[in-house]
Amino acid sequence: MDMINNSQRIAEILLDTQAVQLNVDSPFQWSSGWNSPIYCDNRITLSYPEERSYIRGSLTRLIREKFGEPDTIAGVATAGIPQGALVADEMEIPFIYVRSKPKAHGMQNMIEGKADKGASVVLIEDLISTGGSSLKAAEALQEAGLKVLGLVAIFTYGFDLSLQNFKEAEIPFYCLSNYDVLSKIALERNYIDQRQLELLQSWRSAPDQWGK
Repeated sequence: MDMINNSQRIAEILLDTQAVQLNVDSPFQWSSGWNSPIYCDNRITLSYPEERSYIRGSLTRLIREKFGEPDTIAGVATAGIPQGALVADEMEIPFIYVRSKPKAHGMQNMIEGKADKGASVVLIEDLISTGGSSLKAAEALQEAGLKVLGLVAIFTYGFDLSLQNFKEAEIPFYCLSNYDVLSKIALERNYIDQRQLELLQSWRSAPDQWGK
């Protein structure tokens, strides 16, 4: 797989389907309280069959390239669940998913589905910001006796904090596209101008302080 061209194609899909929206002059507000010039909801791509299939195929190829043939695919709730199920179906292997916290009733499961202890697992996430939810899911799988090979995702903001968090947890991760590539494509397609590109770059360097 040509990683550079594929990364650009994924960025185009995210922009064309409006899964990623950019608005430097009227920023979005995240649940964390951060002001952000970018809003990402990759679940929107599920509504576009051709684009959905392209993402599924790209995730599958990336897994095989980086991790070989895992025993199981695990989706990170909630947005990683449909992507993970699609990939597991293409790879013809079992699928499980990991809740953000144990279910409040019934069996009180945090991991839904069946995987034998010692089975190798690749996690699938739609988006990496700080990596907190993904690493919490990885920890739950490890505590259940599964071997976490790593994680793949559709998109990453590329925060230094996420790189540090994954490194400390010793969990390798790979993403189909990233903030730098998407910003470049957005500029080329006139979604943004040079001034807005510079503002996008300044946000990424200090997202918790941007716009205050």
